[in-house]
Amino acid sequence: MAEKDRPGDDVPGDDEVLADAAAGGDVPDDEADDALVSRGGGTAVAERTKDESPKAKKSGRGTGVFGRIGGFFREVVSELRKVIWPTRRELLTYTSVVIVFVVVVTALVVSLDYAFGKGILWALGS
Repeated sequence: MAEKDRPGDDVPGDDEVLADAAAGGDVPDDEADDALVSRGGGTAVAERTKDESPKAKKSGRGTGVFGRIGGFFREVVSELRKVIWPTRRELLTYTSVVIVFVVVVTALVVSLDYAFGKGILWALGS
């Protein structure tokens, strides 16, 4: 049993694969997902080695101001294509939930404001 493998570990031995990937070694395709490293927030990213070039250099585009602005908008469009947009029914449901929540919280704040106002007026004798 490897030093870092613990009871409840989903894949025993995956720590060696991660160590090899971090060291720049080859990772077999069937274990490519094990080479992903969690950065918090539920996002797993592949470790970038120092000899990899940035995305802008890979695309062959200039790295000037306009090249970076164009690259930014290309990445925005690329990310928007990955979004799972809600259906009309889901959108109406979500909107209704938000409106009901806002009305309930507003009623709570108004009632607390009224109660505290009356309490302060009673305490000060007005």
